[in-house]
Amino acid sequence: MVCNGGVTTPREPLAQPLGKVVGGTTAKVMAAHLDLHTVGDLLHHYPRRYAERGELTGLADLPLDEHVTVVAEIADARSLSFNRGRGLRLEVTLTDGRGRLQLVFFGHRAVRHHEKVLLPGRRGMFAGKVSRFNRTLQLSHPAYELLDEEAGEEAVAEFAGRPLPIYPACKQLESWRIAKSVAVVLDSLQATDWAGLADPLPAALRGRRGLLPLPEAFEKVHRPRGRPDIAEARSRLKWDEAFVLQVALARRRRAAAQQPAVPRKPAPGGLLEAFDARLPFTLTEGQRQVSDEIFADLAVEHPMHRLLQGEVGSGKTLVALRAMLAVADSGGQSALLAPTEVLAQQHHRSITEMLGELAEGGMLGGAEQGTRVALLTGSMGAQARRRALLQAATGEAGVVIGTHALIEDVVRFHDLGLVVVDEQHRFGVEQRDALRGKGERPPHLLVMTATPIPRTVAMTVFGDLETSVLDQLPEGRSPIASHLVPARDKPHFLDRAWQRVTEEVSAGHQAYVVCPRIGEEGAEERAAAERGQDGEERRPPLAVLDVAEQLSGGPLAGLRLAVLHGRLAPEAKDEVMRRFAAGEVDVLVATTVIEVGVNVPNATVMVIMDADRFGVSQLHQLRGRVGRGSAPGLCLLVSEAPEGSAARSRLAAVAATTDGFELSRIDLEQRREGDVLGEAQSGGRSSLRMLAVIDDEELIEEARGEATALVAADPELEGSPELRAALGSLVDAEREEFLEKG
Repeated sequence: MVCNGGVTTPREPLAQPLGKVVGGTTAKVMAAHLDLHTVGDLLHHYPRRYAERGELTGLADLPLDEHVTVVAEIADARSLSFNRGRGLRLEVTLTDGRGRLQLVFFGHRAVRHHEKVLLPGRRGMFAGKVSRFNRTLQLSHPAYELLDEEAGEEAVAEFAGRPLPIYPACKQLESWRIAKSVAVVLDSLQATDWAGLADPLPAALRGRRGLLPLPEAFEKVHRPRGRPDIAEARSRLKWDEAFVLQVALARRRRAAAQQPAVPRKPAPGGLLEAFDARLPFTLTEGQRQVSDEIFADLAVEHPMHRLLQGEVGSGKTLVALRAMLAVADSGGQSALLAPTEVLAQQHHRSITEMLGELAEGGMLGGAEQGTRVALLTGSMGAQARRRALLQAATGEAGVVIGTHALIEDVVRFHDLGLVVVDEQHRFGVEQRDALRGKGERPPHLLVMTATPIPRTVAMTVFGDLETSVLDQLPEGRSPIASHLVPARDKPHFLDRAWQRVTEEVSAGHQAYVVCPRIGEEGAEERAAAERGQDGEERRPPLAVLDVAEQLSGGPLAGLRLAVLHGRLAPEAKDEVMRRFAAGEVDVLVATTVIEVGVNVPNATVMVIMDADRFGVSQLHQLRGRVGRGSAPGLCLLVSEAPEGSAARSRLAAVAATTDGFELSRIDLEQRREGDVLGEAQSGGRSSLRMLAVIDDEELIEEARGEATALVAADPELEGSPELRAALGSLVDAEREEFLEKG
């Protein structure tokens, strides 16, 4: 028996070490190369896809340099001698009727063995790393298993009708060996009638939703008799993942609602009213609505946990500042945590400018109800750092803006009432938690993201947060036109791009040129080429320092250029941004340090070099740096990706729409779920292996409703010990820590 959080449950069979069931050697390989350690890990290692026994796997589009498993037919086999008869190789050609793949074996003993069994007309599974030789795709010394070899007619008929599971595999362990291990595990559990298995879904829920029992789902997903078995199993296992995660999030929402917090209300005639009165524009309806949601949360006696997301340029920083001023009116302080020094400095500059004399509290000429805005970064000088620390500790600074330096033990606040986390996905759990722990009582939390998130992702990744969305741009924001510049196919398009930059500068505007890397790398890095998806050698990505030099001596000669990148000293970065904002620089050649937070309304054109090397959301964020004033914006996406490639299609999608929410869906569909969820949640491996947060929107919403109702009725899950046990296996330790800490 095992004690789990005060509830005694039967020994969980899924927790058994794999070595006890499949053997020590296989278990060691699975642990080392697939991160599979227990019976449960293996059963949750679902097939990547299924091949029909009578169907052949497409061979024409196999990815180079990746380990693949294919189901194919042998077209021919021949042994050839070389090196004057001293060497012998066997060439076996596989076919699917459309493409061909060559298997190659070397050595007399290997050739004599394999040529006896690899006969034309036979079908099998073949696994190995794809390479190219003489323009032919090949697997060298692949592992293989032939199909139907020793089966009788009835067995062959049944065998041929069953889908063949293809597992995520590795060089050391082929898909069919994983399938055999899964079969051993399933047989051993069936022999004990799955004794002690904790089913995470309550029986009532399974009945309402018509879902399979868990043992049957495992059997059907790993050893299906047909496609209907797979569909039934996937439906059940998706519910496991969605429901368990939503239960964890629901419990965290409930726990947060029970924590004490100091209500923070804006004071009549206070700082917030004074700030609103000095605004030179009218707030959008969206900004007012979201602010009202935040003010309502701040006014209650438990901590706010709210996600603020919206379109690029929708005014999220302004909304966050109004929340910070409301907290200042109540006598409290706010901390704004930014991921980079460039962004922290930009926030400090823009917030100080927006506040004017309201940011000069206690100073000669400052407003009577004003406060101070302090900046704290890791590279500040000792005197400036001491001053910022003192302003935070005494409460003189109502707003403290900084990077990771805010989290250091030496930083103290007089009365921390609100934590604003900008670009939250760039911070780890411990960093956010350390800052929130600096208040005597848990401070309110406002998480901002400049990357629009599809609703289902927000519900799955940030399900513990209330969500506010800004989808309305302020008046005066100009449209941004985006165009693809195919530099390889049409080099004159690139010439025209530089002409457009010159024209914009001549009209009194400014420009950005963005590159993927800085430059100044070592000789080996400069010389190293990257291998593209087509297997061809690619040049290294363009660098800021190289491009700036080429432009200043070429198409942009005579213009005032400056460079900005992460290796510059903080003072140098700030000076470059100050000069650019003041109009003393015509063209800023930069890395993605200008991706978010940079606001120079006079910048109207951006040229993104090697645009195919950036993600969809990143391109959208970069594009948002232009068109911030009254003049229209222009974004030129320069790429050498060939026509018809996936990279060109991705860039065409970015050029076709400025709807960040639509682009975020496209971005997510092109990435693995684990990348998205792991990055946003804990930085570790995603616990979601079956659920697709875009495709399964309806299921996730239904699971959220079921989970919320269950937790409301039974917060400690005393009536669901199996669910409590399963929380540990389906929500891994890192994820559980994240959910506990927030």
